[in-house]
Amino acid sequence: MQTIQETPDLSAYLAADEVIDHHHDLVREAAAGLAAGVADSYEYARAAFEFVRDTIPHSQDSGDPRVTWRASDVLERRTGICYAKAHALAALLRAEDIPTALCYQDLGVVHGLVAVRFHGAWHRQDPRGNKPGVDARFSLDGERLAFTPDPASGERDYPLLYAAPHPVVLDALKTARDRPHLWRTLPTALPEHAGT
Repeated sequence: MQTIQETPDLSAYLAADEVIDHHHDLVREAAAGLAAGVADSYEYARAAFEFVRDTIPHSQDSGDPRVTWRASDVLERRTGICYAKAHALAALLRAEDIPTALCYQDLGVVHGLVAVRFHGAWHRQDPRGNKPGVDARFSLDGERLAFTPDPASGERDYPLLYAAPHPVVLDALKTARDRPHLWRTLPTALPEHAGT
C-alpha cells in the first residue's frame, strides 16, 4: 500500500506532545534501557517493537478494564488497546530519533498501528500483541501485521500517516470510563481527507 505523509515536515514525526510524551522520564528510562542492549537504530526499533508487543498486554486479551492513552501511562500501567500500544511504541522510537507515524486500518472498527521511517521509506508495524491467529512481527522487508483488511467486507487500510493521534481515536480513549465502555464506543471509521 502507498502511504501518504499527513505533513511533508519529517520533524513532525519526531515531536513530543501530551500523548506521545517521549520527554517523560519513564519513557526516557525505558528507551535508554532498550538502547543499551543494541548496536544500531534498526536493532533498537526491533527491540522497542518487541518490548511493546510482548510485555504490555492488549487489555482486551488480558481482561484489564483500565483505559490508557498517554505513552508514559501505557508503560507505567502495562496495559492498553492497539491505539495506546501504538502511542507507547511511537514514543519509544521518537525518543531515539526514529521518525514514527501513527496509521490506521478499518477492520469494521478502526485499528491502530505505527509506521517507522528507515532508508527513506515508511514501514508499517503492529505492536498490538500476538495471540492464537495473530502473529505480527517487526519487518522492513514486507509487512507482518496482525491483520490484513478484507476489501470484500468493506475493510481497508487508511493511507495517511499521522504525526499525532487522530482526534476521533483520541476522543474515544479519553472519554471511555473503562475498556467495556470503550469497546462500545470504538470508532468505526475515520473522516475522509482530500486526496485519500
